[in-house]
Amino acid sequence: MKKMVVVLSALLMAAAAHAETKVGFVDMQKAIQSTSAGKKAKAELEGDFSKKKKELEKKEADLKKMGEDLEKKKSVLSEEALGKKQAEFQEEMLKYRDVVGKSQVEIQKKERDLTAPILEKMKKVIAKIAKEKGYSLIMENNQAILFATPESDLTDEVIKAYEKEK
Repeated sequence: MKKMVVVLSALLMAAAAHAETKVGFVDMQKAIQSTSAGKKAKAELEGDFSKKKKELEKKEADLKKMGEDLEKKKSVLSEEALGKKQAEFQEEMLKYRDVVGKSQVEIQKKERDLTAPILEKMKKVIAKIAKEKGYSLIMENNQAILFATPESDLTDEVIKAYEKEK
């Protein structure tokens, strides 16, 4: 196993000596959000999110009121009536949680649907820049990149090239 690692390392060093490897990175989230299409998608998502949030806040307020009413009437209700009211409250809580979960899934799906075409076009733009500028590798900027020179950051160049593409 050690021999294989040594041989592989030697091959990689030899390959690096023969050809200069040019590596760049793109902050995809910034790139997508900085394009006109990305800004439009973000505004649409925020509109949908705020609408859903208002609906959920109303349901949450109704549940809170229902819970407070149940607490107030606890001492005057018969055990059977209290049990029935508590069951109704629990059922409403489950419905609320279900609606919250479905809302989150809907927003995530809409975000994917809105950003997928932007991402596809972005990938084509990145491939074009890589070919034109002689990059061997362009990575997505994430927490895995510990150091990069400023000229390795292609984000602004990708945004400009994206906006020029039709």
